[in-house]
Amino acid sequence: MRHHEEENEEETMKVKVRFFAQFGELLGTDIIVEPVSGTVLSGLIKEIAQRNKDGYNAIFDEKDTFREFVILMRNGKRVDTIDAVTTKVADDDEIAVFPPVAGG
Repeated sequence: MRHHEEENEEETMKVKVRFFAQFGELLGTDIIVEPVSGTVLSGLIKEIAQRNKDGYNAIFDEKDTFREFVILMRNGKRVDTIDAVTTKVADDDEIAVFPPVAGG
């Protein structure tokens, strides 16, 4: 049986959320949050985005779901916005939220 040195280690996590381009202008670029254990990716981003109405509306639609062009990354790996409602964040995660990539 493994023993945890610090019992409350699981309760507080530190996660860095980075918003890019227009999202960063509205919400800030590097945000350190301390979500509780079991927090899902979409919930975390919603919580931060709610600080700025324009930022929230840029990322989420009127049904509170991610707009289809939003790109999410967790520790450098793409996360489908559909999976963000079930993907739990972990301590030391780095989440990146990108607006649509301008192409042409």
